[in-house]
Amino acid sequence: GAILTRVTRSQIRFGHFEFFHYTQRFEQIKILADYVIEQYLPEAQQANDKYEQLFQHTVTSTAKMIAQWQSVGFAHGVMNTDNMSIIGETLDYGPYAFMDDYNPAFICNHSDHTGRYAFEEQPSIGLWNLNALAHALSSLIAEPALRTLLQSYESILIETYAQLMRNKLGLQQAHKNDHTLSNDLLQLMKNDKVDYSYSFRLLCRLHNDKIYDQFLSLFKNKSAIQQWCSQYRQRLQLEDSHNEERQVLMLKSNPKFIARNYLLQQAIEKAQTDNDFSEIDTLFTLLQTPFAEHSQYEHYANTPPDWGKRLEISCSS
Repeated sequence: GAILTRVTRSQIRFGHFEFFHYTQRFEQIKILADYVIEQYLPEAQQANDKYEQLFQHTVTSTAKMIAQWQSVGFAHGVMNTDNMSIIGETLDYGPYAFMDDYNPAFICNHSDHTGRYAFEEQPSIGLWNLNALAHALSSLIAEPALRTLLQSYESILIETYAQLMRNKLGLQQAHKNDHTLSNDLLQLMKNDKVDYSYSFRLLCRLHNDKIYDQFLSLFKNKSAIQQWCSQYRQRLQLEDSHNEERQVLMLKSNPKFIARNYLLQQAIEKAQTDNDFSEIDTLFTLLQTPFAEHSQYEHYANTPPDWGKRLEISCSS
């Protein structure tokens, strides 16, 4: 037998408020909202608009969280309202995955036949869930205020994501064409099925000729990626920074190690078959500090074998 204990700052989800709303237990909604404010937003306790502040906090933290998911290629898998934290932290990612080859339409849950929770759908599903939460809070917050607060979601997510992508590219200043620069790179990755995390990690040291050649080798369309690199270098000239400074920022923004499902599968099989938990211990070490070099574990940062890209993950995985 075994006990799995889920540890998080809060187990309260959007769905708890929906449950009380749809069973018309409105007093319970107020009690629960007051508890959340007391525990996680104590500075708002005496405010006249404390429930609006709570909802704004949830909208803001959820938008930033999903922007972070998108920036590191994380797919949650089952983004229903019962799996959305009221304090906007990643929760209950059952059939999750970090993308290997960059694919915006990536679906990690084998039972998600329509792609509702595909990687590229996560931002819009986040807003859908917040709309559901807003409806559940309508006994505490007036509808016009809910609409206004919801409207802030998109701009927060876009601004956060834009900054995260600038960090990944080593850009400390914001320029109007930065969005195009990062999108063009993602399109090339998509076209040539290039590994998302591995390629961005190489990009951190693009000034090194050997690394530059290694980066180019990931792409089939050599002329297109060379042209992008040329545009990238031109953009870097607008920065008041040196290669070494940019590298520090980029290495903190592009993880070397991610929880690739094939690595987890190998660790599970080794534990089950051989009673050997060393792989689990190694992954636990690497994933606590995924931005560190850990040069003795270099192969854990490599791109996965073909079979490792086709693992089916379910809620019971």
